[in-house]
Amino acid sequence: MRVIGLMSGTSYDAIEAAAADLTLVGDTLHMRPLGHLSVPYPDELRDLIAATLPPAATTTQAMCALDTGIGQAFADAAGHALSELCDGTADLVVSHGQTLHHWVEDGTVRGTLQVGQPAWIAEATGLPVVSDLRSRDVAAGGQGAPLVAMTDTLLLRGLPGIPAALNLGGIANVTVVAPGAEPLAFDTGPANALLDAAVRHFTDGAAAYDEDGRRAGAGRVSAELLTALLDDPYYRRPAPKSTGKEHFHLPYLLRALAAVPTPAADDVLATLTRLTAVTVADACRANWVTNLVVSGGGLRNPVLMRMLADELPGVTLRPSDELGLPSDAKEALAFAVLGFLTVNGLPGALPSGTGARRAALLGSITPGLSPLRLPEPAARPPRLLRITDVH
Repeated sequence: MRVIGLMSGTSYDAIEAAAADLTLVGDTLHMRPLGHLSVPYPDELRDLIAATLPPAATTTQAMCALDTGIGQAFADAAGHALSELCDGTADLVVSHGQTLHHWVEDGTVRGTLQVGQPAWIAEATGLPVVSDLRSRDVAAGGQGAPLVAMTDTLLLRGLPGIPAALNLGGIANVTVVAPGAEPLAFDTGPANALLDAAVRHFTDGAAAYDEDGRRAGAGRVSAELLTALLDDPYYRRPAPKSTGKEHFHLPYLLRALAAVPTPAADDVLATLTRLTAVTVADACRANWVTNLVVSGGGLRNPVLMRMLADELPGVTLRPSDELGLPSDAKEALAFAVLGFLTVNGLPGALPSGTGARRAALLGSITPGLSPLRLPEPAARPPRLLRITDVH
């Protein structure tokens, strides 16, 4: 089955599209990546997302405009993927949509909202679309995140030691696959969320992120600010747990800055980078991780990666590319896997990673132009992921 995966994370700068041929043989899922591409959001749509995200107030008109605008942008990305990666032929599109809110109260997820109307994708491509993949896990008592844990587990299972996968997007999440134990997955805290918010704040919007970590590298860590940030109760909560920009946002950072002697801007960025490194390292140490497979935008920040290595001496860090999974396309490919599992009648979430009562079938299916015909349900779920013939 040829599947296109679409993803836009908490950084909401672009839509990542990836395509792969997926085949389930026995207990092994075979993936042949066909390539990936990135389609930036139009400026006005990105601005509307930024103006709508918590803690901002919004209106139903703005929500309707976002649902339509994001759906159309995802449809455009799917069209590019179909023609440029798939030679015009595919079987399924899987859309994560754009997360606008992840509603957490006292560690319990009450709901999660990803927008981007899938009807636009189905109409533009003619293909069936699996979307809204998080809500069913939440309804089953889970966190709805991190859903990349299924792909992580299939990829890491069988590696020596205690391997873990780390994704550094707006929020950082880890999946730990220890031998003889159920996989564990959770959000460790912010990766780029606070960093990007700080850069936009300090540059009055002229810059969106700290390119190559240059400003953080020029700054010095403020011990007072780091201590204040680490005092957040989220870090002490047991897994499974999840978070997002509804918690880690600019007003959150400004409150922390108001409580300590005012550091220079570059020192704030150095401190936020160290915060990510410390909270990720704490999670890895607590679970005896011996090697860490890294993906996401934070992988391109050499200062963050150096701080991570400093915090985790003796732990091998390597990009997911070395296992055949392109780091820039990992989340899009992970959602392609989830959609493939759904249409084959298989659950896509791991209860040990999300805390759900059971492993649920994920998502809703929007038919394409042809009558919807699903494959016969698979006999059993995969245990391993094998990646071959990388494009």
